[in-house]
Amino acid sequence: MSKSKICYFADKVHVHHWPKDSPTWSESLQQKLNISINKNSQKKEIIFGSNDIHIENFQFTSLQKIGISVPFFKKECTIIFEAQFEHVFAHVHITFKSDTFLDIFNQLTSWKNKFPK
Repeated sequence: MSKSKICYFADKVHVHHWPKDSPTWSESLQQKLNISINKNSQKKEIIFGSNDIHIENFQFTSLQKIGISVPFFKKECTIIFEAQFEHVFAHVHITFKSDTFLDIFNQLTSWKNKFPK
C-alpha cells in the first residue's frame, strides 16, 4: 500500500442518506449497506486514500465537511464526513476503539489537513 494511504479496521460504521433534499436511496442500496456495513457487527476495513475513502467494497468520493472527534470518556475516535458513493450522497460515521486512539486521531487529522480548504 502506498504511503498516501492509511488503513484501519473500524469497530463501528454507519452510513445514512444525506442531505435530506438529495435523491432518495433505492431499497436495494439501503439493504446492501445494511448487510455490509450498518448492521454488520464485524470490524470493517477502512482505507483512506488521497481523495477518497474505501469502506469494505464501497468507494466514497467528493469528501466534504470532514470532522474528527475524541470523546473524553472513551478510548476511541470518530471521523464523520459527507461524501458521494455510487450515484448517491451520504453522511458517514466511522468509529475506531483502540488503546492507540490518539495515534489514530493524529494520523486522521494529518490526512484531513491535506485536503484543500
